Amino acid sequence: MATNKHATIRYQALDRCFKNSGRRYYIDDLIEACNKSLNDYTGIQNGIKRRQVYEDITFMESSQGWSIPLERVRDGHKVFFRYADRSFSINSQPLNETEQNQLKEALLTLSRFKGMPQFEWVDELIARLQSGMKLTKHAGHIIEFEQNKSLKGLEHITPAYNAILHSKTLKIEYQGFKQGKSEAFYFYPYFLKQFNNRWFLFGRRENVEYIINLALDRIASVEESSKQFIPNKHIDFSTYFNEVVGVTLIPGKSPEKIVLKFSGNRFPYIKTKPIHHSQQILEAKLEYGVIEIYVIPNNELEAILLSYGEDVEVVLPEALRTTIKSKVMNTLRYYQA
Repeated sequence: MATNKHATIRYQALDRCFKNSGRRYYIDDLIEACNKSLNDYTGIQNGIKRRQVYEDITFMESSQGWSIPLERVRDGHKVFFRYADRSFSINSQPLNETEQNQLKEALLTLSRFKGMPQFEWVDELIARLQSGMKLTKHAGHIIEFEQNKSLKGLEHITPAYNAILHSKTLKIEYQGFKQGKSEAFYFYPYFLKQFNNRWFLFGRRENVEYIINLALDRIASVEESSKQFIPNKHIDFSTYFNEVVGVTLIPGKSPEKIVLKFSGNRFPYIKTKPIHHSQQILEAKLEYGVIEIYVIPNNELEAILLSYGEDVEVVLPEALRTTIKSKVMNTLRYYQA
């Protein structure tokens, strides 16, 4: 039985009734108590049925619940309910099986943030919960999320995140891969995104109207500035990346139809892990498969296509086909005798 919000309210109401030694609670009294609690906390007035209360009691008595020590005491033709141990309460008991499973799922989600600068507390919290609530039964390491803990720039996540949260301008010293030396500038941060194990900060440079991204591992220093912040009023980052693979969106460029032909060995992989959400299958044969995506060509897409090596051919557009061909030919030079 799922422990949702309404169920939790009912369980708490029943628990109060069962441990109240000053009154006898018959089934109609239990129904009334549950309905009153639901109305107080949620505004629900329809009321629950007798069958629901009996199901709740069965759950509370089970090992998936709290194994409550419930007595059914006959009083003439009726029965009232109470705890055999008047000191018992579900709130003083260890987590039941359902709650443990829910907490484990939450801890699994939290574990994805381990090692990030602004989530130092996660390691301690997970250890405390696993130890104190005896959640760990498996001795081995059974799951791991991909993360490069030695990646440069992770220390900049906290100031960048806080600047976005509190609408603060940053002064950043930055050196791109193609820059001979670093430069300092004011930056209005709007969004953080991770791609291919690297973090990128999106926003606007001072006196620049379009959005750019800065790789955190190329930031030499970052500090909060008192300079007036210019908020983002035009970009919806929930849809901003819909037309690209990766993080680079070139101003003024529109998405294009890109047709790719994959070998029979690679095609099943591409079907199960699409390059982009717009992916459509044009042909599917034993020897090869052809797909179509609709995106703006960028460096990330080129890198992905090159990673497939001999298993992919760019059919369209011609400009992208020429670019990939040129890079493959340049690579070939290193292997010529």
